[in-house]
Amino acid sequence: MSTDPSSTEHAVSRILHRLADGEAGAASELLPLVYEELRRQAAARMRHEAVDHTLQPTALVHEAYLRLVRGHPEDWDNRRLFFGAAAEAMRRILIEHARSRDRLKRGGDRQQVVDCDPQEIAGLDPGEILAINEALDSLEQEMPDKAELVKLRYFAGLDEMAAAEVLGISRATAARWWMFARAWLFDRLKS
Repeated sequence: MSTDPSSTEHAVSRILHRLADGEAGAASELLPLVYEELRRQAAARMRHEAVDHTLQPTALVHEAYLRLVRGHPEDWDNRRLFFGAAAEAMRRILIEHARSRDRLKRGGDRQQVVDCDPQEIAGLDPGEILAINEALDSLEQEMPDKAELVKLRYFAGLDEMAAAEVLGISRATAARWWMFARAWLFDRLKS
């Protein structure tokens, strides 16, 4: 198969449509086309996790992919929706992992999180990650487009340009949304 990005995007879209139609073999054809990008996103995301995090990027990709293909493939009309769903699946897995770790570490004072920049969240404990998740859920209820950007930037590890491309918006719009979402989350976490 050609390495041309547009031909890969078209191949991914065709396979996603076949998955939506219930074609069982399509899932095994999809993984080789999306694995490297999912792995890159997971590795970028895991760089922002605590040093003692026990979940590895490969395991995160595999778990997310399994959830995706067992879920609702009919919801993915295109590559953007698929990778958005992948970012959400990774976020949920990391939250579940944080909750599990939090159960093991119950008690103790929790330091309040006052920012949501991925570079500054590296050493957060599970309770802080859960607080961010709750704030993100609230943002998603009020402004789903901005919440999707946060998920792509933080949980999928995309930079501003890549997230803008996935969302089909300009880089300037992505920058404005990111600044707004960070301020909104900061305010929510502060209260």
